[in-house]
Amino acid sequence: MSKAGFLPGFGSLRVAALAGAICVAGTSAMAGTASVNVTTYHYDNYRTGWNSSETVLTPAHVKRTGTTGKTFKMTSFTPLNDQVDAQPLIMTSQTIAGHGTHNVVYVATESNSIYAIDADSGKVLLKKTFGNPVPMSALPGKCSNNGPNVGITSTPVIDAGNGTMYVMVYDYDKGTTPVYRLHALDLSTLADLVTPVVVKASGKLSSGKTYNFDAAVTRQRPALLLANGHVYAGFGSFCDAANDISRGWVLGWQTGTLTPLANNELTDKLATSPDDFFLSAVWMSGYGLASGGTNGDIYFVTGNSDSGSKIRDGGVNNVAESVVQMSPDLSTVESVFTPDDSNSLDASDKDFGSGGALLLPPQTGQSSDLLVAAGKDGYMYFLNADNLDNNTTGPNRILGTYSIDNCWCGESYFTGSDGIGRIVSSGAFTVEIWKIMTGATPKLVREPGTGTVTNGGVQDPGFFTTVSTNGTTANSGVIWAVSRPDGTANENVALFAFQASNGDTLFSANAGTWPNVNGNANLVPVVANGKVYVASYEGLAIFGLSSATASAKAPVAPQVAARAPLSPGEHEIYGTVNTIDGSTIVVRKHDGTLVTVDASPAAHNHDLAPPSVGHGILARGTYNAAGGMTASVVLHAKDHTSIWLPDR
Repeated sequence: MSKAGFLPGFGSLRVAALAGAICVAGTSAMAGTASVNVTTYHYDNYRTGWNSSETVLTPAHVKRTGTTGKTFKMTSFTPLNDQVDAQPLIMTSQTIAGHGTHNVVYVATESNSIYAIDADSGKVLLKKTFGNPVPMSALPGKCSNNGPNVGITSTPVIDAGNGTMYVMVYDYDKGTTPVYRLHALDLSTLADLVTPVVVKASGKLSSGKTYNFDAAVTRQRPALLLANGHVYAGFGSFCDAANDISRGWVLGWQTGTLTPLANNELTDKLATSPDDFFLSAVWMSGYGLASGGTNGDIYFVTGNSDSGSKIRDGGVNNVAESVVQMSPDLSTVESVFTPDDSNSLDASDKDFGSGGALLLPPQTGQSSDLLVAAGKDGYMYFLNADNLDNNTTGPNRILGTYSIDNCWCGESYFTGSDGIGRIVSSGAFTVEIWKIMTGATPKLVREPGTGTVTNGGVQDPGFFTTVSTNGTTANSGVIWAVSRPDGTANENVALFAFQASNGDTLFSANAGTWPNVNGNANLVPVVANGKVYVASYEGLAIFGLSSATASAKAPVAPQVAARAPLSPGEHEIYGTVNTIDGSTIVVRKHDGTLVTVDASPAAHNHDLAPPSVGHGILARGTYNAAGGMTASVVLHAKDHTSIWLPDR
């Protein structure tokens, strides 16, 4: 990132200098609007989530009353073959084989399918499937923090100049073995341009022993990053299961050839830990790895590890609960920020890594690059991105710490009409706007006004936002968000729009459904060319201005969340951990009764996520004659009882 200062028209004026950013070229089918291509997660490699070239969807037009003779509403709903965790991507004036030229929205599903859909009408133009998704029954602990299938989870990335989409596929190879394959697809045909590469990697542990990448215990959830002529991917775990095996990774491949980089980052290199609990996963609720700085450094946030392991070692052996700055070739951890309470975060499963790192575009009057990141404990850290561990024990180690409430979420950024940057946070159920004050002591100042997203309390708190503005034109900004399921039988998710100047609610309406409530709906709305796109469970909703009397509607979803199948005689319970004595756990169930759980079989099978007193647990096993449970699986559950599914 240049230190020369930030130009207010970032989305349109400086976009050519940003790899993987919004592309603006020509005009769209809607006269007078720029043709915006959205080629990566959250619009650019900083992960701002900001489209500064939206001239149609101003606050005045988004209000339900309408001011142009048209009303903002859902204009189409396209059925898809599975749940969508990935953010949609947009290419305007794109040629699709056999169908001519269209504005196209690309959507990836958990059934390993890629759809090319007309971005205006919602008509499916092309669809291709890449192998069988991995079924829930084959996941460690039969992890249910997802739908019944795990296929393409992360957001792909598009190299517009070369007409290529990079996508990570999780394939149940021959119906027996989970395998990750990185594909480079032709945007016109969705055909492979080169032979897909099977993801492999190895790293040296602190003992000198080699640790090999294991696709069977590794989840690829963060959005892919295209930067420095490379494609990067982050990896974590399934439900913290197989934590005595699974470790976090950041891997990279050369664009075009898909040749793996010579170096990689294994986030936990410890040979041993007190509880054989490693992880330090890179998951970030699907937020993408970020890139910026003078050298194109890579930024990400890691999750929990064993609370007894040494984690503040500058990234030498373990970078749990940390924001990490890495060199583009993945050879060097350049700096690490680890909160002072990292051990307690580990012990209470309060991952810092539940959210991503937002790099701020260069700010006027600021010599260093800046970054914000927040996690489960609800604190947003304001950091010097050029040296995350600057003055490790001094007053400038953290530029600021701000409470935004519990955050399974990621921040957005935009520039206001005064030319000053803003950060949008979305912890719990609240949109908040923070003004960036630069200078010798940079800080964030929360602005008056908030917006509230109505969630049903059936999933973790926090959500994801994007922002659209017409440059820095006053009163042109809209903050967009998608709620998590509403707790009704249909488990609806809703699209919300808020005025960017004060947080006032402009619009809300059903945008789809999410019946698999065990896995968070980390849904990111995409705003481009006068339309808003929301992909959810088995469908893509398109919103825009329309003179039609009625709105399109999402179909009714199945009323039963996806759950791992039980073997004959097995039961599954949810509860709060009352006491722990070795492998014996006393659990207080829904109805207040206590059950003694023997977790030793789960530990032996690598299907134990270490529990914590006072926190939620899921146990799966058989009852013995004394009424206790011998558990084959013990996983973390949400602490809120309203989220628990019925015992069975």
